[in-house]
Amino acid sequence: MKQISLPASLHPVKIPDASIGRQITIIGANGSGKSRFMDEMTELCGDRAFCLNALTAFFPVTSESTLQGSIDDLYRAAIRQQSYLRTDAVSQLDKILYLLFVDELQNLVQIKSELGANKKNGKTRLPKSRLDKVRKLWEKIFPNNKIVLEGSRMVFGTGAGDDLIGITRLSEGEKAVLYYLGGVLFAPQDGVVFIDSPSLFIHPAIMSSLWNSIEELRPDCQFIYNSVDVDFITSRTRNTCLWVKRYDSEAHAWDYDLLNGNPLSENLMIELAGSRKPVLFVEGDDRHSIDIRLYSLVFRDRTVRPLGSCNKVIETVRTFNDLNSLHHLQSSGVVDRDRRTDTEVEYLRGKHILVPDVAEIENIFLLPEVVKVMARRRGRDGNKIVKSLQREVLRLFKRHADEQALHHTRHKIKREVECRIDAKFSCITAMETHMKSLVYKLQPRAYFNNVRREFMRMIETNDYYGILRVFNHKPMLTESNVPARLGYKSAGDYVAGVLETLKYTGPDSDHIRQAVLHCLHADAQYETQPDTMSETDRN
Repeated sequence: MKQISLPASLHPVKIPDASIGRQITIIGANGSGKSRFMDEMTELCGDRAFCLNALTAFFPVTSESTLQGSIDDLYRAAIRQQSYLRTDAVSQLDKILYLLFVDELQNLVQIKSELGANKKNGKTRLPKSRLDKVRKLWEKIFPNNKIVLEGSRMVFGTGAGDDLIGITRLSEGEKAVLYYLGGVLFAPQDGVVFIDSPSLFIHPAIMSSLWNSIEELRPDCQFIYNSVDVDFITSRTRNTCLWVKRYDSEAHAWDYDLLNGNPLSENLMIELAGSRKPVLFVEGDDRHSIDIRLYSLVFRDRTVRPLGSCNKVIETVRTFNDLNSLHHLQSSGVVDRDRRTDTEVEYLRGKHILVPDVAEIENIFLLPEVVKVMARRRGRDGNKIVKSLQREVLRLFKRHADEQALHHTRHKIKREVECRIDAKFSCITAMETHMKSLVYKLQPRAYFNNVRREFMRMIETNDYYGILRVFNHKPMLTESNVPARLGYKSAGDYVAGVLETLKYTGPDSDHIRQAVLHCLHADAQYETQPDTMSETDRN
């Protein structure tokens, strides 16, 4: 297999310093110039290029390819050589099946000739045709299925029954598999196979094994894919990701990079390469946490990506911004306040990490501004519900004040111990002496008493916002009774109601969005673009 290097003309700044490997995947945002980039590479490969695209393979060809060695070119040549066969194939898939039958016929003629030549010793070698290879892999990919030849017609048996079906009754996914298996066998020797959207129509369960089999069919070829499917891209084991960022039509040049050797995970870089929007990293996952559901609706002009823990968010934002020369995307994050001190919060905000003025994300749904909007939408008295809510939260906080003060003290002391233990010691005795002295230096009881006094002040002065800022208590949303007072069956239903309101434009969604931005100290820094669909449009 001949390897190719990208020519300098494709990049306005730098040239890749080594030959590209056997697999290349072109990634990038919509409109970044990926398709033009692939077209340019196809042209540069000349007669080594071979293109497959399942998106257009099943429909009549409107403009035949003139590239030497393409499916259309091979089909025209086969018609000239086998004029006695039907010539009414109209789609790429039809033409591939025609070529497979021509190949099968040529093999049969060869076998008959060899049988005559070796009649005396009765020995003959049966060469495997392309159709034999397709049938073998088809039955490997689809167990209990088979390809049967009836005269000059190809039919398919499935595990669902004994009836044989024609190609028109295959699913789009089955047609795509047949198209790729047959098509790649006609690529030129040492060719470069270009495949657009390789995961299109293909079920995820067979995608990796299918493309592994296809690549094994042609070990002499190089495969170049254009894809935005992260699962497909990461399934390629010898893959080089080529990130196309933008195309300058006047200069006919692309800005691109090779995603090799960066400290961020490959999955993350591939996923974000498909976005042109600034990135906002948040806690939690994309299935169960409130974070991504809420912040995706608040920050609509950003790509919101969940990373799990708060430490992962902080580290990724730092690393991502350090690599700004690679991707040119702005990055920031959001983490819960939890029990962080004011000094810790200010430090994080200086590092592009947003920290809300509430202890955890659930407390955002207890902000009076949010509750009043939802009360108005539910036909309830918002002022009355907020007063009741504040009494309940005050009562809960008073009951848990000592426990909360202890949690805050533990957080503070843990951070202090981690910093002080990270010193250098001349011997183990010195380390032991240092650790014994920590309790006197850190004075956890004094800190606990100070925190508790501050909590008592909040209770005495009815400092509701202050309590929301320091009170970590997951059941509070339910125990406050605000969902029930608003007419919701559960806290989950209430949260879903707020998120539903944020989905559409209007005064209510604007007020809630502004309340969240204000809570995050992001009123001015983050301009949000509302959805174009209003509630009137929805209804």
